[in-house]
Amino acid sequence: MARCACFALIFVSLMTLVGAAQAQTESENHYETKRYFTNHAGSDPPNIDGKIDDAVWDVVEWAGDFLQWDPAEGEAPTYQTEFKILYDQDALYFAARAHDDSPESIDKILARRDRFPGDWVELNIDSYFDHRTAFSFTASVSGTRGDEFISDDGNDWDGNWDPVWELATNVDDAGWTLEARIPMSQLRFSSEPEQVWGIQVQRRIYRENERSLWQPKTKDESGWVSRFGELHGIGGLSPSRRVELLPYGLTKGETFEEVNGDPFRDGRAGQITFGLDGKMGVTSSLTLDFTVNPDFGQVEADPSQVNLSAFETFFSERRPFFVEGNNIFEFQIAPAATGGSFTQDNLFYSRRIGRRPRFRPSVADDEYFDMPQNTSILGAAKLSGKTAGGWSIGILESVTARESASIVGDGPNRNEAVEPLTNYFVGRAQKDFNQGNTRLGTMATAVNRESRDDHLNFLHRAAYTGGMDFVHQWNNKTWQFGLNTAFSHVRGEAEAIERTQTSSARYFQRPDNTQSDLDPTRTSLSGSAGGIRLGRISGGNLRFETGAAARTPGFETNDIGFLRRSDEINQFTWVGYRINQPFSVFRSVGINGNQWVDWDFGGTNLSREFNTNFNANLKNNWSFGGGLNRGLESTSNTRLRGGPSSRWPGYTSGWTWVNSDSRKKFDYGFGTDFNNGDENSQKYRGGWFYMNYRPSNAIRLSLNPSISRSENEMQFVGSDSFDGEDRYLFGSIEQKTINFTFRVDYSITPNFTLQYYGSPFISSGKYSNFKRTTNPNAGDYRDRFSEFASGQIQFDEAEGAYFIDEDEDGTSDYSIGQPDFNFRQFNSNLVMRWEFQPGSTLFLVWSQARTGFVNDGGFSYRNDLNDLFSVHPHDVFLLKLNKWFSM
Repeated sequence: MARCACFALIFVSLMTLVGAAQAQTESENHYETKRYFTNHAGSDPPNIDGKIDDAVWDVVEWAGDFLQWDPAEGEAPTYQTEFKILYDQDALYFAARAHDDSPESIDKILARRDRFPGDWVELNIDSYFDHRTAFSFTASVSGTRGDEFISDDGNDWDGNWDPVWELATNVDDAGWTLEARIPMSQLRFSSEPEQVWGIQVQRRIYRENERSLWQPKTKDESGWVSRFGELHGIGGLSPSRRVELLPYGLTKGETFEEVNGDPFRDGRAGQITFGLDGKMGVTSSLTLDFTVNPDFGQVEADPSQVNLSAFETFFSERRPFFVEGNNIFEFQIAPAATGGSFTQDNLFYSRRIGRRPRFRPSVADDEYFDMPQNTSILGAAKLSGKTAGGWSIGILESVTARESASIVGDGPNRNEAVEPLTNYFVGRAQKDFNQGNTRLGTMATAVNRESRDDHLNFLHRAAYTGGMDFVHQWNNKTWQFGLNTAFSHVRGEAEAIERTQTSSARYFQRPDNTQSDLDPTRTSLSGSAGGIRLGRISGGNLRFETGAAARTPGFETNDIGFLRRSDEINQFTWVGYRINQPFSVFRSVGINGNQWVDWDFGGTNLSREFNTNFNANLKNNWSFGGGLNRGLESTSNTRLRGGPSSRWPGYTSGWTWVNSDSRKKFDYGFGTDFNNGDENSQKYRGGWFYMNYRPSNAIRLSLNPSISRSENEMQFVGSDSFDGEDRYLFGSIEQKTINFTFRVDYSITPNFTLQYYGSPFISSGKYSNFKRTTNPNAGDYRDRFSEFASGQIQFDEAEGAYFIDEDEDGTSDYSIGQPDFNFRQFNSNLVMRWEFQPGSTLFLVWSQARTGFVNDGGFSYRNDLNDLFSVHPHDVFLLKLNKWFSM
C-alpha cells in the first residue's frame, strides 16, 4: 500500500504543480455560428486549374476572418485565409486563397494520398446536417489530396475513404490558391428541395505549426462536427442513381524454395485473377458497396511478433473494402478505461472474414498436401449511410468459400475440407436525437457454417451476437453518460461447444471454478455483457470518466468478433487535467490518472492496478511524456491454462518518450520502458528509436529500430499428470528481441508514388530452471512452486525433450518438449501506385517473406541476421489494374 500512496502523491503533486503554473477558467462556446451563402454555377462551371480566374466565381462572396485554433486559440492567425463555394447538379466547387507574405517559404511537400504534407487547406462538409458525420477534403499546396470520413462528432476520422475528386493548386506572389471539384455522387445528402449543410474550413501553416479555423471553436469543448458553421443556398438537387464500377485484372507470379518430390513446391506458381468492386446509390443517403472475388495483394503484411500467452493477438484491419466505413460497425462490448482488460473487445472484428483455415489435415510420411493460406471471399456487400430521419445504418453480408487441401502420395489423390462454406452478417443502426446529443443504437451479427464434414465439427455451426448502446451528452456536451448491453449464443456439435467451454477465454474445466460447470454434452452456449459509464468530457481543465463493465462466463463472440476473456467484472476511473493554451515554454500539457479493478463472477478479486501519466508539447514543437503503472498482487484464472486459479506477485512498470520537431527535414524520437515484478519474479527492459529524413520535398526515409530483453521466472511450458494428479509446468525464460522497420516514400507526382517497406525481426528465448506448481495460492510466492532438482530432469538431445523423473525412481514420469526458440522473419514490399485517371489505378508490387525457426535459444544479432537472410525467400510479383466507371 505504501507504493500506491507514493503513486497517488506523485499524481496529486503533478496536478498541483501544473495548476499553480497556469490557472485557466472553464470556457464555454462563446462563438456565434457563421453562415456562408453559395450560389449555382450556371451553365459554365469553373475550370479546375487552381487560379480562381473564371468569371463564375464572382457570383459569390469571399468568406474569411479565420481565427487560430492551435497554438494560440482565438488569436489572429499569422496569415488570413479566404474561400468561395459554388455548386451545380453535378458537383460542389471550392476555391481558397491562402495569403502568405513569404511564398518562397511555403512548404510544398509531396507525399502519397492521405499523408497531409506541408501547407494545406481542408474543407469539412456535414451534408447530412446531422451534427455528427462529415466528409473531409484536404488540399496540400503540393497537389497531394487527403480525404477522410468523419464520424462520432469528430472522434473517428476514417482515412481509408477514397472518393473521386479533382484538385489543382497554384503559388503566386500573394501566397497560394486552390480549386477543387467534388462530385455530388461522392457526398450523401437528403432529398429536401432547400438544404442546409454544416461546413468547416481549416488551414495549416506548416512552418509555424499553426492551424486556423473559419468557424472558431475552443479546444476545451468536445465535439467537432457539431461545432461547424452553416452552408446555405443549395437547392434543387435531384438525387442521382450513383453507380460506380471498379473492375480489376491481376496477374501474379511467385517464386519459393523447391522441395524435392513435393509437387506443390516446385519453386514457381502463377495466377491470373479478375474481380469487381462497385458502389451504388440506393437512395441519396444510402450506398451499397460490393466486391466480387476481391484481392488485397498490395496490402502490407502484419508486424512480426512472438506470442507466448494463451490469448490471441489482435491485428488491425488493412484490407480496403473492410477498412473503409468500418467505423459504423464499431460496438465495443464493454468500454473501459485505458489499461483495462476490455479495450479491444468488439462485436465485429472484420479479420474473421477470410481468415486462415483452421483445420490442418494429417498426412502420411509419403504424402504431400497443399492448402490455401486464407479463406477465399466469394463476395461481400455493405449498405451504409444515414437517413434524413437521423438513422445511421450499416449492413454487411459476406460469403467465404469451402476450402480444401489437396493431398497426393503413393495412394489415390484426394481433397480434404479445411474450412466450410460460411456466411457472415453484420447489422448496425443508430438513431440521433436532440441534435446528436442523444444516441440509441443496436447491433446484430450472425455466422452460419455449412455442415458437411465430420472432422470440422469442432467449429460452431451457428453463432449470434447482438447488443444495444445508449449515449447522452448535456450541458453543451460537457457531460456524458453511456450504457450498453450485449448477448451471445453459439450452437454446434458437442465437440465444438466443449472446445468453447475449455478455451482460454473461460477455462470452465478449472477444478476450483465455482461459477460455471464444464458440460461436455451441451450443444449450445449463451452469455451476456454490459457496461455503464459517466464522465465530464469537456468544458475546462479537469475531466474524468468512471464506470463498470462485465461479461458473463458464457459470453462468446470470436466467430465474428474479438474477445480475450469472459467471466470478468471491471470497475475503472480516469481523471485528467489538461492545459491547451500556451504558457511558459509549453504549448500544451496533460496529466492523467487511472485505476481499475477486476473480479470474476465467483467474487474473486483478480487484479488492482493504478496508472499515472503525462505528456507535454513545447513551444519549439518538441514533445515528451511518460508514465508509471502499479499492479498489486493478483489472482489469475488463466495462467495455469485450465488449472486452478493462482496468485501472482505485483509489478511496477513505466515508460518515457521524447519526440523532436516533426516539421524539420530530419526528425527523431526515442523512448524506453521497463517492468519489474515483485519478488524478482520478472524483469523487462525495452527501448526504441525512430528517425525520418526528407532529402527533398518528394522523398522521405524512415527508420524505426526497437530492442527488448525480458526475464520471467514463471513462463508456462506445458501440463501433464503424474500419480493421478495434474502437473502444471513452468520454466524461467530469458527472451531477447530486436526489430528494424524502414520505409522509403518517393512521390514522383501526387498521383505517382513508390513505397518500400522492410522489417527484419529476430527473437530468441532460452529456458532454464524448470518447475511445477505445488500450492498456487500459497501466501508466500516461493511456496507456490517447486523447482526440479538436477536428478529429476534430464535433456535428451536425440528426442528434443526434457524428461522428468519426479519420484527419482529411475523411470521418466513425463516430459517437456524443447521450448527454446530462435524466430527470425523478414517481410518487405515495394509498391508502385499510379492513379492514371481519377479513380483508376495501376499497381506494381514486389513482396518478399523469409521465415526461419530453430530450437536454439542463443541470441547473436549478427549470426541470427545472417541466418535469416540465408533462408530461401518467398517472392511475389503482382501487376494489378483497376478502372473506374461512373454511370
